[in-house]
Amino acid sequence: MTQLIPKPRRVVAGSGEVRLTAHSQVYAGTAAESVGHWLCTVLRQATGLPLREGRELDDTEGDGIGLQIDSALAHEEYRLVSDSTGVLIEGGSAAGVFWGAQTLRQLLGPDAYRRAPLSRDRAWGVPHVTIEDSPRFRWRGLMLDVARHFMPKDGVLRYLDLMAAHKLNVFHFHLTDDQGWRLQIERYPKLTEIGSWRARTKSGHRASPLWEEKPHGGYYTQDDIREIVAYAAERHISVIPEIDIPGHSQAAISAYPELGNTDVIDTTSLTVWDTWGVNKNVLAPTDNTLRFYEGVLEEVLELFPADATGSTGFSSFVHIGGDECPKDQWRQSPVAQARIKELGLADEDALQSWFIRHFDNWLTARGRRLIGWDEILEGGLAPGAAVSSWRGYNGGITAARAGHDVVMCPEQQVYLDHRQHGGADEPVPIGYVRTLEDVYRFEPVPPELTPEEARHVLGTQANVWTEVMEDPARVDYQTFPRLAAFAEVAWSSLPAPAERDFADFEQRMTAHYGRLDALGVAYRPPAGPRPWQRRPGVLGRPIEGAPPNV
Repeated sequence: MTQLIPKPRRVVAGSGEVRLTAHSQVYAGTAAESVGHWLCTVLRQATGLPLREGRELDDTEGDGIGLQIDSALAHEEYRLVSDSTGVLIEGGSAAGVFWGAQTLRQLLGPDAYRRAPLSRDRAWGVPHVTIEDSPRFRWRGLMLDVARHFMPKDGVLRYLDLMAAHKLNVFHFHLTDDQGWRLQIERYPKLTEIGSWRARTKSGHRASPLWEEKPHGGYYTQDDIREIVAYAAERHISVIPEIDIPGHSQAAISAYPELGNTDVIDTTSLTVWDTWGVNKNVLAPTDNTLRFYEGVLEEVLELFPADATGSTGFSSFVHIGGDECPKDQWRQSPVAQARIKELGLADEDALQSWFIRHFDNWLTARGRRLIGWDEILEGGLAPGAAVSSWRGYNGGITAARAGHDVVMCPEQQVYLDHRQHGGADEPVPIGYVRTLEDVYRFEPVPPELTPEEARHVLGTQANVWTEVMEDPARVDYQTFPRLAAFAEVAWSSLPAPAERDFADFEQRMTAHYGRLDALGVAYRPPAGPRPWQRRPGVLGRPIEGAPPNV
């Protein structure tokens, strides 16, 4: 009963249980109807019980489930009471009720996560218990990179369900990069006609001699995106799109060569990049480039509306990347140098800052907020812009002290593409060793911040970069079970990292592995990779402490 993840704030166990039967009903009060629909859907699938909708809470007769709003609770806070009168979940909003419903599903056991009942004779019971719970952070995120290796729409919807099961509520959708453009833009059809696929793909680290000699690609239609955003909203998840500028843009340049620095290289010869690393082909700082990306973002704003979900208030954000932009071509480009002189800028770094500030102002004028990787701090930001701190903690500390909101996602702690163990069996070992325990001991708020500065830490996010993840099973392997540890860090009020009870977490994970099994998650087992999860002979980057781009 207490094997819950994330760990609730307060649990008081009772004696007995609420037995769900063919007569059980689900009552969803005003503003909780969508949660009732979701809960009925998943529990009917798993249990085979009809779970009819009741008209009044007291219709449950001791074997039903009630869902309702209690305005005295905080927005995402919930209270779950299971006793002789039935199960009652109250939340400060529909989001709070939804997170309580996720806890109820855990209480029912791993088979509650299946899509069909294993037996029609199975007894389903909810132990008598009172649980009071609320999240530590408002932003509890997962970034999924679909540009390096495309994940079809059904896989994205599945990951939204996995996020919801772990009470994560922000989906950072990395849609464009050098290796692929994944979003249909109607006014610029070549972005997907040309930019969404590459002829071949590097296998393993970029130093590997191996290639997968077949085309790779895919993209989401605008209706796919509308479906993904709506599906996320039903699960109280905000979707934050990322459209990379001015670096990480070779896929776009391959589709529209005029976007590149045509006075330096022959951009018509560029194709979608087939390997990994930091690419020197960046956007040209021209008015044509600005107008092009304004056109892209106009469609992005329509596809990702600011009010898509009211559970977090984060749907107003648009991520513009802003990281890893080499300045070599700008130094050589007469056009770029003329722009620097025209604007009275100091150098190429200031030119990148001008690029970012242009879109910061453009988004702000439309009621939206810019967020980017911590490189965007260089040169200054408008007051409303926020920062994803990935190069350690320093970017987040600098941003918070300057009054900017921050999402903490330092590479050394929560980049889930990094290997989970130092053993030779890890598939394509990349970067730092970050074990399940390492992630569990991650602390998002830097101790250097004052309480006032720390209020700018919106929350935290785990990042899944897919250069060496060629299919959903590999994404699962890298992401789980570490995402469960991360979810507890993001949700629960844990003690200082050194004082956290990892043994207790491991014990609760014994039940959680059963839930992941029922969900079909190809996680890394505690004993190490299964034979089919290894990739012998594929070169990784197995140097502990290596710089990110080595």
